Amino acid sequence: MSAHYLGHPLQPGDQAPNFVLDAISREGKIALDDFRGRRPLLVGLFRGLLCPFCRRHVAAMAQFNAALREKGVDSLAVVNTPVERARLYFRYHPIPGLLAASDPERASHRAFGLPLIEFTENETDWPRKVGMDMIMTMRVDRPDELPEPMDPATADDLLSKKDGYEITEADQQVRIPGHMQLVGQFLLDREGVVRWSFTEVEDQGRNMCQALNSEELMSAASQVAH
Repeated sequence: MSAHYLGHPLQPGDQAPNFVLDAISREGKIALDDFRGRRPLLVGLFRGLLCPFCRRHVAAMAQFNAALREKGVDSLAVVNTPVERARLYFRYHPIPGLLAASDPERASHRAFGLPLIEFTENETDWPRKVGMDMIMTMRVDRPDELPEPMDPATADDLLSKKDGYEITEADQQVRIPGHMQLVGQFLLDREGVVRWSFTEVEDQGRNMCQALNSEELMSAASQVAH
């Protein structure tokens, strides 16, 4: 597992490790082993809900959920937000039918090999460090919400203002100054083997804050369900 933690997320063919987290969308715990031998599973591992992109990733998973279930695929969204804070947020922003879990320690992210990246002024050693000079060259394209493609930092500010998300002490507790958790989505087969993934690690960061390709996801889901 240590090799994956060094910035190499689980790849197709890798066995996903178990994790046990507090459920957000219901009481009790959610374990990855609960799904083994039963149904394929799409796992989304996201930053805390204070991240406007991850709020949108979770909302997108909720939209995909019905279509995935028709294909026999379950979904689980994991957020790096304390459970009570997450439950309060979803009380006002419902995600009908989507299982969600809280991972304030980012244990699931580490288990799946998603690194915590350090921000620097101008030194990039992807995916361990990224310079702000490189960040400013990246472009997030959300034509339905942003006036034009823009760098992730500017897009974050604009979307945060649009959402009016109030950052609480619980949100602050999971922040690590000067760092950011990279995120991803992994499609597992019935035995918990990764069959498809989309992460911010690949392509030297060009996936950062980007939405996944829904057609690609649905195509992969059709294959893993058979």
